[in-house]
Amino acid sequence: MIDSLGNVQSVLLVGGTSEIGQAILERLAQGGRLQRIVLLGRNESALEQTAEAWRDRGLQTQVIMADLRGELDVPVLTGRCFDDGDIDVVVLAAGITPDETAATDPQVARDVAMVNFVSQMQLGTEIVQRLRLQGHGALVVLSSVAGERPRADNYVYGATKVGLDAWANGLADALAEEPLRVLVVRPGMVRTRMSAGHKEAPFTCDPEDVAEAVAKNLRSGPVTVWVPAQLRYFMSGLRHTPRPVFRRLSSMR
Repeated sequence: MIDSLGNVQSVLLVGGTSEIGQAILERLAQGGRLQRIVLLGRNESALEQTAEAWRDRGLQTQVIMADLRGELDVPVLTGRCFDDGDIDVVVLAAGITPDETAATDPQVARDVAMVNFVSQMQLGTEIVQRLRLQGHGALVVLSSVAGERPRADNYVYGATKVGLDAWANGLADALAEEPLRVLVVRPGMVRTRMSAGHKEAPFTCDPEDVAEAVAKNLRSGPVTVWVPAQLRYFMSGLRHTPRPVFRRLSSMR
């Protein structure tokens, strides 16, 4: 259970090799109370390598294999995540940044939707029931500014973030009277493997910046946080920009 000083003892990371997710784990481990990590993902070798690094630091670390592109036995899969006890924080950090084929290949578009939205919503729905049963917990959902107004060159990715963001914000309202916390994080472009080779957008940040925002807002504060914070005002203006102007601005990136 998260203690009175805000220290976390157990974390489930969906998207177990996510660089942003790993940065969040590193930040939560700074309190010195983190004891148990569950990493869920599909790349077994990368997951095991990541898990071994945490085990070398003395943390109990479990790897659970799941391909979010396919059909999931959600109750069984979630049950395995909670087999060894309560989980204080669940981070939904799985994601695919597709190339241009997502606009023309229905299978690619489906895979992006399954990983970025559908499977995480399925898992999140069951996870919330587990958190309710244990009587405490926080769910951190990594959204994106791309969900605010998808551009022509990433509208498939943007559409999945719109769905995930809407689900998470609605869930936060539904749980407002319960002892559970939902935190929706909307970063701009983040310097990771997924963004490597792409021209940096304004307000580009690092995984550690996202992790710091999560740690700062994990227990209280607004449901939705922007990283960096000034993106909120930038996107507020961009949201209302006339469509022809928005298309021209997008093409200039």
